[in-house]
Amino acid sequence: MVIKFFEYNIHNNYPGWPPKSKTIINTINPHSFCVAVKDKKFKNALVNSDILIPDGIGIVKAIKFLSNKKLNRITGADMHEHLVKLANKNNLKVFYLGASNSTLDKIKKRISKEYPAVIVGSFSPEYKSEFSEKDNIILRERITNFSPDILFIGMTAPKQEKWVDSNIDEIDVSFVVSIGAVFDFYAGTVKRAPQWMINLNLEWFYRLVREPKRLWRRYLINNTKFIFYVLKKRITH
Repeated sequence: MVIKFFEYNIHNNYPGWPPKSKTIINTINPHSFCVAVKDKKFKNALVNSDILIPDGIGIVKAIKFLSNKKLNRITGADMHEHLVKLANKNNLKVFYLGASNSTLDKIKKRISKEYPAVIVGSFSPEYKSEFSEKDNIILRERITNFSPDILFIGMTAPKQEKWVDSNIDEIDVSFVVSIGAVFDFYAGTVKRAPQWMINLNLEWFYRLVREPKRLWRRYLINNTKFIFYVLKKRITH
């Protein structure tokens, strides 16, 4: 049960335009996997993904170890870049939900320079650990009024994935993509690891060094738990 839900639900092909149907895209890494083990709603949200991308070298190595399947790591930033290029090529509308207004303004400014054919909208909801139904109505209305082709959600995991899973039927959009920290990376408010560290699969270490107080549990404790889950799966099956 612990590992099955990502074994059958990872796709290695990027989506094109137009999609065959409404498509939910989420990411998974060792930390989010460990959270999902204890959070049933989060697990269901990941299982319900149409595309669940392996954003974490630990996931890639685990699948290789368990099933001998070779996957390439695909980050949320990779997927964001791919879809924005797709939007620029097809004159699509893109909406960013989450983050602060200043971060959203930086995103829109950069998009306008790099992808001038993209029509961009955004909304920064008030920070809450959980939204009420009244809040959800407002969020859905903001999205509906803009009528985007692609919706990017940046409200951190697992909140963003669970929000999408609970509200997807009320959203008329082709792609819904939960990408969390990518909002800050793209806006430049948080610096991403240099490319050489990304190439060596050391992006996690770069983030840990920069934000040890916030991320030590994610990388030191949950990564260790993830290894345990993988070994247990291998031994029992």
